[in-house]
Amino acid sequence: SEIVSDATQKSLETALEFAVMTLDEGHSQQSANMAHKLLVAAAGAGAGALGLPALAVELPVSTTIMLRSIAEIARSEGEQLKTPETKLACLEVFALGGRSKADDAVESAYFAVRVALARALAEAAEHLAKKGLTQRGAPALVRFITRVAARFGIAVSEKAAAQAIPIIGAVGGALINTMFIDHFQDMAHGHFIVRRLERTYDPELVKSEYLKL
Repeated sequence: SEIVSDATQKSLETALEFAVMTLDEGHSQQSANMAHKLLVAAAGAGAGALGLPALAVELPVSTTIMLRSIAEIARSEGEQLKTPETKLACLEVFALGGRSKADDAVESAYFAVRVALARALAEAAEHLAKKGLTQRGAPALVRFITRVAARFGIAVSEKAAAQAIPIIGAVGGALINTMFIDHFQDMAHGHFIVRRLERTYDPELVKSEYLKL
C-alpha cells in the first residue's frame, strides 16, 4: 500500500541521515541487542495500540534503533563505522532477506542481493565521501535507498499486515516488533561475519564455503 511504501522510504532516509551524522568508531564492544529490542518493542506497543496509521511515525523510529543495533554488530566484527561504505553496508542489511518463504531463500539470495546492490552502494559511498548529505536528493543516494526499500518493503508489508489486525493491541505490536528486530539482528551478524572473513580470505573462497552450509 502507499502507506507502507511511503513509510519504508522515509524510514530508510531517516536511517541514512542517522548513520552519516552519528555513527563513529567508538570502542569495540558487544552489541547491546537486548536494549535495542526493548526500545523497538516499546515503539511497536504504541503502534499496535494505534493501528496502521501509526506506521508512518513508528517505522522510522524502529528502523533507526535497529540501525544502531546493526552498527554495533558491525563494529564488533571489526568494521570501521566512520567510513561511508560501512555506514551503507549497515543499511544494506535491511535488503538482505525478508521473512516470507518466497523472499527468504537466504543461502542462495544473500550474495545475489549484494551483487545487485554493489554498484549502487559504491556510488552512494563515493558521493557521501565527497559531499556528505549536502545533497540528500542526489541520484546516487536515491538509487541506493530505492533499491534497499524495494526489498525492505517486503518485511515491512508483513509487519504492517499483522499490526493492522484490530485485536493485535499493544502487546501484539511489541511482540511483532521484537520478532522484526530479531530477524535483522540475525541478518546483521551473518552479514558482518562474512565481511570479516572476506577481509582475511579470498572472497570467492568465503562464498564457496558459505554456499556449502
